[in-house]
Amino acid sequence: MIASTIDLQPVLETGIVKIQPLKAGDFEKLYEVASDPLIWEQHPNKNRYQKEIFKNYFEGAIESKGAFLVLDAKTHEPIGCSRFYDYDENRRSILIGYTFFARKCWGKAYNKALKTLMLDYIFNYVDSVIFHVGANNIRSQKAMEKLGMKKVGEQNVAYYGEQNNLNYIFQINKADWGKINNKL
Repeated sequence: MIASTIDLQPVLETGIVKIQPLKAGDFEKLYEVASDPLIWEQHPNKNRYQKEIFKNYFEGAIESKGAFLVLDAKTHEPIGCSRFYDYDENRRSILIGYTFFARKCWGKAYNKALKTLMLDYIFNYVDSVIFHVGANNIRSQKAMEKLGMKKVGEQNVAYYGEQNNLNYIFQINKADWGKINNKL
């Protein structure tokens, strides 16, 4: 299977979230969500709430050609962002990450709905999905564990246009996701 057969920006929807391809014109409405400093307090780049620094994040998202604007499925208002990236055809793997949500979505079903939507879709094309989570991002690490992801290592990761930071590597394979997803 070649990468060109995978649409890395499909429009997908559940009763909770809708994802659609992130476009350059989405900057202001996404920045409105991202401008909350508490969203980034555990992230390796704690200043991402600042407009100039968020522009770098947004540029990387657009260039990835796998980024999504996440909308509340009921209100259609922007509530966050996520993306597919680093597809490896030989290993049949891909990464999901750079995800953030408005604080009003925390502790609710939004992250689970988003990750389920993305994983259900991408496992039609790959056998393994990897997540990088900042070593100090306890909130995201707990979210990974709640979804059944396993920590498999640690790695210094340079986010787009940013310095290297220690990340924990979480992974799930297609077979394990099938078992977990039937229980969710």
